[in-house]
Amino acid sequence: MNKAALIGSIAAKANLSKRDARAAVEAMVSTIKAAMKSGDKVSLVGFGTFSAPTRAARSGRNPQTGEAIQIPARKIPKFTPGRSLRDSIQ
Repeated sequence: MNKAALIGSIAAKANLSKRDARAAVEAMVSTIKAAMKSGDKVSLVGFGTFSAPTRAARSGRNPQTGEAIQIPARKIPKFTPGRSLRDSIQ
């Protein structure tokens, strides 16, 4: 399912226009992104938790030259599914 199909499904199930459903989906995604960027967790009970933990700096290797390189610390997006989501897809 892509974004357009998701918007169509939400519009049908919530009895909304596609324009309103698109606005709702885009607002939700931008709100989650902003919260993760500021270091907050977004927990949707029964669905899961979005977070952006910091991956520590580490050393690595350039695969072409074999040279050792330093990889800087950075935030990475992470989603942890909730129990009811895990149980619903089995």
